[in-house]
Amino acid sequence: MTELVVNHMRRSTDRVNLLARSGDAVPDISLLVPAEFGGRHSDDQRRHATISCVIPAYNEESTIGAVLTSILTQTRPPDAVHVVINNTDDDTPEVVEAFVGEHQRVVKGETYTTHVYVHDIGENPDKKVGALNFGYYVSRGYDYILGVDGDTTLERRCVEWLEKEMVTDQRIGGLSAIYTFDKGAVSGPMAKFLVAGQRAQFAGFNMDNLVRGRNMAVLGGQCSLFSVRALERVMYLNHQSAPWVRDSEVEDSKLSLQIKDAGYSTKISARARAFVGPMTTLRALHGQQVKWNFGGIDLLWPGQRGDTKGQPMHPNLRLRWYENISMVFNITTRMAFLLLLAAALSIDAFVFNPVWLIPPAVATLLNLRIATSMHDKSASDFFYALLVAPAELYMWIRMGHFVTAWVQFFARSDKDNWAAQAAAERGRGSQYVMPLICAAATFVVLIFAWSQQGVGVQSAILSIGWPVLYLITVLQTLFMIKKLVRRQRGFTV
Repeated sequence: MTELVVNHMRRSTDRVNLLARSGDAVPDISLLVPAEFGGRHSDDQRRHATISCVIPAYNEESTIGAVLTSILTQTRPPDAVHVVINNTDDDTPEVVEAFVGEHQRVVKGETYTTHVYVHDIGENPDKKVGALNFGYYVSRGYDYILGVDGDTTLERRCVEWLEKEMVTDQRIGGLSAIYTFDKGAVSGPMAKFLVAGQRAQFAGFNMDNLVRGRNMAVLGGQCSLFSVRALERVMYLNHQSAPWVRDSEVEDSKLSLQIKDAGYSTKISARARAFVGPMTTLRALHGQQVKWNFGGIDLLWPGQRGDTKGQPMHPNLRLRWYENISMVFNITTRMAFLLLLAAALSIDAFVFNPVWLIPPAVATLLNLRIATSMHDKSASDFFYALLVAPAELYMWIRMGHFVTAWVQFFARSDKDNWAAQAAAERGRGSQYVMPLICAAATFVVLIFAWSQQGVGVQSAILSIGWPVLYLITVLQTLFMIKKLVRRQRGFTV
């Protein structure tokens, strides 16, 4: 593999033993081996790790200042921060300009020096991918690259914990922080409801990854630390000129798969945390979630986009399969119950059975356990879980995103979901109402078809439909109970 060299900087491919700059030295048993017995450190170089932070910024004037402040006030600040501005028409460059230059910070007697640079690359057809790759090029020679979104703030020890975990296990190619949402700056009932739903959604996702050996399927671009050595290995194996590729709607998922294929592990941190920018409107949430779902389908299904091969059986995609299958169950049970209930009521054949209260009760307990596992839980998180209706309504919203993404996939649409999400966040577009319209149309058609059947046919449909629904609901409830009683090993999200 060709070694990349940057003048006046160490090569990222040098065989060195890296040390974390923050806190105590990392224990290493090989230090006890005498040099005459081939002690690993007898001739090897030992030095502190270097970190370059890359922030792709697209119209982030309202958040970029808080992001940079959170990075510069870390207990272990990065050695360099590169803000890569692209396709921006707001005042992001002016806000960032106030941070450009050298910053020094003393933590426990250790002096850290951070250089902040701003790069305005103008119109960039590759959008975020192009900005990330630009950040990679200006960060060669560092040991690690910290990718941070322009609306993500970091807890004060986030970089410290990420660095320590990476240094202590050189098998890790990428390490993601635990993501959550800061609900303090959110106002309005709709925004608070959506943020509560997103907090619960991310908490469940993070816990699923933590209890599975901390194996992370997706190294989210919001805040992840990458080994430059791993990125160079990915480029070499995949014949790429840069780590991130533009022929995927979810560039972070694609890179995560490639890092895993290169022989490195992709992990979620046990302690490092970051607050990501929430979607506070239905329109914006729809744009984001459809892009994520559609991009995930691209990776599950072989040969969809350019030369991007689908890898259905890839270890990193097992959780995605589980999420998709689980969503199919959620849609099936809810739609079937409403249709069968309406059908039974129409011919006075409905008899209430208390057994139907068990699934929502188990779901509520599961939501409550997720709320208790949150690191920054509050009363609003418990109310969201206990009131049942908010969580159920948010599930219906997620079902709409899921169906929209699969319909778009099967229709082989060439729609630019990056542009659609950006437009939605600016308050444009009405695609988010389409799932509701389609669901209403489906109910109307089925109710009309039901009314055209004879009593005998209607009774037969009910006699078959209810038992099938019982079986599916029992299976779904058993899976929820399994998640409810599993050990969380002290992790918090």
